[in-house]
Amino acid sequence: MPDHLALLEPVRDLLEGADYTVDGVRRLLGPVAGGALARDEIVPALRATGGGSPLETLTRLFWLQVPVAAAPELAEPLVAAGLAAGSGDELRPLLHVEPLESVTGSGHAGWAVSDLKVRPGSGDALRPDHVVGAGGASANLARLVVHSPVDNALDLGTGCGVQALHLADPKVRPRPVRITATDVNPRALELAAMSFALSGIGDVELLEGSLLEPVRGWRFDLIVSNPPFVVTPPGESRHSYRETGMPGDEFCRRLVTEGPALLTDGGHLHMLANWLHVEGEPWEERVGAWAAESGCEAWIVQRDVQDPAEYAELWLRDSAEAGTPGYRRRYEAWLEAFQAQRVAGIGFGWITLRRSGAADPAIRVEELRHAVEQPVGAYVDRVLDGLAASQSFSTGCGKVVRAAAGIVQEQIGPPGAEDPERILLRQSGGLRRAAGVGTVEAALAGVCDGSLPLDRLLDAIAQLMDLDSDQVRAHADAVLPELIADGFFEV
Repeated sequence: MPDHLALLEPVRDLLEGADYTVDGVRRLLGPVAGGALARDEIVPALRATGGGSPLETLTRLFWLQVPVAAAPELAEPLVAAGLAAGSGDELRPLLHVEPLESVTGSGHAGWAVSDLKVRPGSGDALRPDHVVGAGGASANLARLVVHSPVDNALDLGTGCGVQALHLADPKVRPRPVRITATDVNPRALELAAMSFALSGIGDVELLEGSLLEPVRGWRFDLIVSNPPFVVTPPGESRHSYRETGMPGDEFCRRLVTEGPALLTDGGHLHMLANWLHVEGEPWEERVGAWAAESGCEAWIVQRDVQDPAEYAELWLRDSAEAGTPGYRRRYEAWLEAFQAQRVAGIGFGWITLRRSGAADPAIRVEELRHAVEQPVGAYVDRVLDGLAASQSFSTGCGKVVRAAAGIVQEQIGPPGAEDPERILLRQSGGLRRAAGVGTVEAALAGVCDGSLPLDRLLDAIAQLMDLDSDQVRAHADAVLPELIADGFFEV
């Protein structure tokens, strides 16, 4: 380990000794101050951290980013490691050090070292090579990544190293993983190296370069990427952590179409992305065409969509440009660019690819706005398996079918009515989908546990309901593939 990174080892001891973890800070702040901090309001947290304990001092210094008075035994190692600077009795932060929580929801995953946050109204501007810290988007990606064991993984566009830290989390993958992390920004690689050293992870290979260039010809079991997906007007690209200078959503398209060449058989690629909603062209078709070109099974989910004005405002706030002299000019430049490209909206979501080797890989493009069970990575392979199984399913295929775990049935109708007006199957976990079904599917869900062949179950249901057996099978052939793709039944 280089000497400057070795200086972080005593800092790690300090952070561990003070319990500077997500759980520790959560207990310190309480629900009110913690909730305000989640909205980027620090005043309640400042009031909750005035006692001067090591945990309070570290929280104020590295999370709230305010100067503190610190004892020499705390200040000296922080200054030596380049994380803080001292002036008299005052210590001020030079970098943002944030604890990460395991995607399992329990335990510590490491510390991410990034540049200080620039808060609106501060008058500060982001440097072009600014390295952003952990946030909601990076947490969403980490929770999407499959939990299955892998030998090697790539964190493409690592930034401060958040995804690599989650990849190395032994609570998710007890078996060690060889990790490669790339970034176009040399400063990002420097801070990522600090994140890994501070978190006790010493076997990450760091490579500089854009897109797939540093690892052309390599193969990985798992690729994750929170890429610079922001769609920026031509000539307005300023920050490497979010923008590439490529037109529109071209960077995301290239990652989807070119990334699978680096996957081993059965390997996964998980990424976040933005995509354009172009007038007269369904977004599902645009993004679905990317997936078709990848040659992989694909599950593409839109979680949000913004109109051009909302999108411009979001990213101008992100770079602390709201209220600055150039704000109106830049705002207009974004709107003019979107108008010229006939952009009606910009979608945000996740993309999962799996290299299955299938001649006709399953592709699903959909919108899910509601809350789903986290982490998705714990069951993402079941989602992909369902999509693949639904493509070739028929009642005569000889496969055994069972109702998925956690399915509940709801009957809707007037009180006291003999027959319900509507029957719903609802998933109590996972993607929490709901599907309106008929009496045949509802009956099948009640008895289908995988112990009997499907044709025998359908014959029994037909006899019980006094229906024609061939009609019941034809109905099942029509409706079961979609219910399998949606995860209500498993093959």
